[in-house]
Amino acid sequence: MQVSARVDYAMRAVAELARAALEEEGPVKGERLSEEQGIPRKFMENILLDLKHSGIVRTQRGAAGGYWLAHPPSEVSLADIFRAVEGPLANVRGEFPETVEYQGAAKPLREVWIAVRANLRAVLETVTLADLVEGSLPDSIKDLTKDPEAWVHH
Repeated sequence: MQVSARVDYAMRAVAELARAALEEEGPVKGERLSEEQGIPRKFMENILLDLKHSGIVRTQRGAAGGYWLAHPPSEVSLADIFRAVEGPLANVRGEFPETVEYQGAAKPLREVWIAVRANLRAVLETVTLADLVEGSLPDSIKDLTKDPEAWVHH
Protein backbone atom coordinates (compact mmCIF):
# COMPACT_ATOMS: atom_id res chain seq x y z
CA MET A 1 0.00 0.00 0.00
CA GLN A 2 1.24 3.43 -0.85
CA VAL A 3 0.06 6.29 1.35
CA SER A 4 -0.29 9.38 -0.82
CA ALA A 5 0.88 12.82 0.26
CA ARG A 6 -2.79 13.78 0.30
CA VAL A 7 -3.64 11.12 2.91
CA ASP A 8 -0.50 11.87 4.94
CA TYR A 9 -1.26 15.60 4.98
CA ALA A 10 -4.92 15.00 5.87
CA MET A 11 -3.96 12.75 8.79
CA ARG A 12 -1.52 15.33 10.10
CA ALA A 13 -4.03 18.18 9.74
CA VAL A 14 -6.83 16.35 11.56
CA ALA A 15 -4.38 15.29 14.27
CA GLU A 16 -3.83 19.01 14.92
CA LEU A 17 -7.59 19.61 14.92
CA ALA A 18 -8.07 16.68 17.34
CA ARG A 19 -5.41 18.10 19.66
CA ALA A 20 -7.14 21.49 19.55
CA ALA A 21 -10.49 19.81 20.31
CA LEU A 22 -9.10 17.86 23.25
CA GLU A 23 -7.52 21.04 24.62
CA GLU A 24 -10.74 23.00 23.93
CA GLU A 25 -8.93 25.61 21.84
CA GLY A 26 -11.72 26.39 19.40
CA PRO A 27 -11.33 26.86 15.62
CA VAL A 28 -7.88 26.53 14.07
CA LYS A 29 -6.83 28.62 11.08
CA GLY A 30 -5.82 26.75 7.94
CA GLU A 31 -2.58 28.75 7.81
CA ARG A 32 -1.67 27.48 11.28
CA LEU A 33 -2.28 23.89 10.24
CA SER A 34 -0.05 24.41 7.21
CA GLU A 35 2.72 25.98 9.24
CA GLU A 36 2.64 23.53 12.15
CA GLN A 37 2.78 20.50 9.89
CA GLY A 38 4.86 21.91 7.03
CA ILE A 39 2.11 21.38 4.48
CA PRO A 40 1.83 23.65 1.42
CA ARG A 41 -1.08 26.07 1.94
CA LYS A 42 -2.89 25.43 -1.34
CA PHE A 43 -2.68 21.67 -0.76
CA MET A 44 -4.02 22.18 2.78
CA GLU A 45 -6.98 24.24 1.53
CA ASN A 46 -8.00 21.49 -0.90
CA ILE A 47 -7.69 18.79 1.75
CA LEU A 48 -9.71 20.81 4.26
CA LEU A 49 -12.40 21.29 1.62
CA ASP A 50 -12.61 17.51 1.08
CA LEU A 51 -12.77 16.96 4.85
CA LYS A 52 -15.53 19.57 5.10
CA HIS A 53 -17.55 17.98 2.27
CA SER A 54 -17.26 14.59 3.95
CA GLY A 55 -18.55 15.99 7.25
CA ILE A 56 -15.34 15.43 9.21
CA VAL A 57 -14.56 19.12 9.77
CA ARG A 58 -16.60 22.25 10.07
CA THR A 59 -15.54 25.75 9.22
CA GLN A 60 -16.40 29.31 10.03
CA ARG A 61 -15.20 32.44 8.27
CA GLY A 62 -14.04 35.59 9.96
CA ALA A 63 -11.48 36.73 12.50
CA ALA A 64 -12.57 34.14 15.06
CA GLY A 65 -13.11 31.49 12.41
CA GLY A 66 -11.19 28.48 11.31
CA TYR A 67 -11.61 24.71 11.22
CA TRP A 68 -12.64 22.21 13.88
CA LEU A 69 -13.70 18.59 14.01
CA ALA A 70 -17.40 17.96 13.46
CA HIS A 71 -17.29 15.01 15.89
CA PRO A 72 -15.32 14.20 19.04
CA PRO A 73 -11.83 12.83 18.25
CA SER A 74 -12.77 9.50 19.83
CA GLU A 75 -15.47 9.05 17.16
CA VAL A 76 -13.31 9.67 14.08
CA SER A 77 -11.17 6.81 12.79
CA LEU A 78 -8.15 7.08 10.55
CA ALA A 79 -10.17 5.13 7.98
CA ASP A 80 -12.71 7.98 7.94
CA ILE A 81 -9.94 10.43 7.04
CA PHE A 82 -8.47 8.13 4.39
CA ARG A 83 -11.85 7.64 2.72
CA ALA A 84 -12.62 11.36 2.80
CA VAL A 85 -9.55 12.27 0.75
CA GLU A 86 -8.82 9.11 -1.29
CA GLY A 87 -12.01 7.07 -1.47
CA PRO A 88 -12.18 3.36 -0.63
CA LEU A 89 -9.37 1.82 1.42
CA ALA A 90 -8.65 -0.79 -1.22
CA ASN A 91 -9.70 -1.08 -4.82
CA VAL A 92 -8.45 -2.92 -7.86
CA ARG A 93 -8.18 -0.77 -10.98
CA GLY A 94 -10.88 1.48 -9.52
CA GLU A 95 -13.27 -1.37 -8.67
CA PHE A 96 -14.22 -2.89 -5.33
CA PRO A 97 -12.29 -6.15 -4.73
CA GLU A 98 -15.48 -8.23 -4.47
CA THR A 99 -16.54 -7.19 -7.97
CA VAL A 100 -13.39 -8.22 -9.84
CA GLU A 101 -13.26 -11.61 -11.51
CA TYR A 102 -10.23 -13.61 -12.55
CA GLN A 103 -9.82 -16.76 -14.59
CA GLY A 104 -7.51 -19.73 -14.35
CA ALA A 105 -4.53 -19.58 -12.03
CA ALA A 106 -5.35 -15.99 -11.00
CA LYS A 107 -8.88 -16.87 -9.78
CA PRO A 108 -7.99 -16.78 -6.02
CA LEU A 109 -6.54 -13.27 -6.42
CA ARG A 110 -9.91 -11.70 -5.58
CA GLU A 111 -9.77 -13.24 -2.11
CA VAL A 112 -6.25 -11.86 -1.67
CA TRP A 113 -7.48 -8.33 -2.44
CA ILE A 114 -10.40 -8.76 -0.04
CA ALA A 115 -7.98 -9.93 2.68
CA VAL A 116 -5.78 -6.88 2.03
CA ARG A 117 -8.81 -4.62 2.49
CA ALA A 118 -9.81 -6.47 5.67
CA ASN A 119 -6.35 -5.96 7.13
CA LEU A 120 -6.33 -2.26 6.24
CA ARG A 121 -9.70 -1.95 7.97
CA ALA A 122 -8.38 -3.83 11.01
CA VAL A 123 -5.75 -1.13 11.45
CA LEU A 124 -7.31 2.09 10.16
CA GLU A 125 -10.80 1.56 11.58
CA THR A 126 -9.53 0.76 15.07
CA VAL A 127 -7.35 3.84 15.53
CA THR A 128 -9.20 7.05 16.37
CA LEU A 129 -7.93 10.59 16.32
CA ALA A 130 -8.05 10.58 20.12
CA ASP A 131 -5.81 7.47 20.17
CA LEU A 132 -3.37 9.19 17.85
CA VAL A 133 -3.20 12.51 19.70
CA GLU A 134 -3.06 10.91 23.14
CA GLY A 135 -0.37 8.47 22.00
CA SER A 136 -2.46 5.54 23.22
CA LEU A 137 -2.71 3.28 20.20
CA PRO A 138 -4.81 0.11 20.59
CA ASP A 139 -2.92 -2.97 21.75
CA SER A 140 -3.62 -4.70 18.43
CA ILE A 141 -1.67 -1.95 16.66
CA LYS A 142 1.16 -1.99 19.19
CA ASP A 143 1.42 -5.76 18.79
CA LEU A 144 1.84 -5.42 15.03
CA THR A 145 4.71 -2.98 15.47
CA LYS A 146 6.52 -5.27 17.94
CA ASP A 147 7.32 -7.70 15.15
CA PRO A 148 10.83 -6.79 13.91
CA GLU A 149 9.77 -7.72 10.36
CA ALA A 150 7.22 -4.90 10.45
CA TRP A 151 10.09 -2.41 10.51
CA VAL A 152 11.96 -3.94 7.55
CA HIS A 153 11.13 -2.83 4.02
CA HIS A 154 11.39 -5.45 1.29
